[in-house]
Amino acid sequence: MAEYVFGVDIGGTTVKLGLFTSDGELLDKWEITTRKDDGGAYILKDIAESVTNKMTEKNIDKSDVKGVGMGVPGPVKEDGTVMKCVNLGWGMFNAAEELSGLLSLPVKAGNDANVAALGEYWQGGGKDYKCVIMVTLGTGVGGGIINEGKIVAGVNGAGGEIGHMTIDLDEQDTCNCGKKGCLEQYASATGIVRLANRGLNATDKPSKLRDIESITAKDIFDAAKEGDEVAQSLVEEHGKRLGYALANVACVVDPEVFVIGGGVSKAGSILIETTKKYYQEYAFHACRSAAFELATLGNDAGIYGAAASVIL
Repeated sequence: MAEYVFGVDIGGTTVKLGLFTSDGELLDKWEITTRKDDGGAYILKDIAESVTNKMTEKNIDKSDVKGVGMGVPGPVKEDGTVMKCVNLGWGMFNAAEELSGLLSLPVKAGNDANVAALGEYWQGGGKDYKCVIMVTLGTGVGGGIINEGKIVAGVNGAGGEIGHMTIDLDEQDTCNCGKKGCLEQYASATGIVRLANRGLNATDKPSKLRDIESITAKDIFDAAKEGDEVAQSLVEEHGKRLGYALANVACVVDPEVFVIGGGVSKAGSILIETTKKYYQEYAFHACRSAAFELATLGNDAGIYGAAASVIL
């Protein structure tokens, strides 16, 4: 029986890799640079070389490796075909098949947010739940749906792309995806800063945020915790928009828990409590009991989920 699994999480700056036992124990983790030259032509070759080097270092034979799981920052079909990955320079091709050919090992690929969700389901904030929705609040807003240990990715791998739900039909600014009024424009780290800049221009109320040259999401939540009224109103608006969106998601998925991760989640209980309050206000009555948990795996969620995609 194969004893080892590799988990790979491809990011725009670095590729995170992990070596796991087939029982799910993390034995080693490391990073390599994401080389995006020539349309990302070297990324999979670098991953293959790094995995091969680690096998040599640990004296692991290919027959002892169950497979390699890989998270990719873009939509991925069930067969491992990447639909397009702008951040890496990739067009449409079968990334799982190519890496498998380079390594002569089985490879399973999925969208990075979905894979991170699987990681939190397996060994993180969603560990004790059967139906999990992971919400990642970072530079953008990502999501992943896990039901009974399986990723719900949809036909084109775009299942769980909650950041691009339209929640404001009157929005005039354009989202990075090309639409207007996406959840990402309000609930991401950059989104709440955008709300802050709008809000500060719309009121004369005093706020310590006015003394900060380049406001961050952390500044807003910290000021709210300290009683700053303007910051508190921004946190309320953030929670209202996120809670409203998740209430709509719940009508489709009916999850047992929402696991909140990403940089914004470091705000902690103030974020969870505000979002949950509005979620319960807007949710269909049968869905109101969904729990809210903070993600616990941090930046390792991707490698854990990638490994889990091979193990589970």
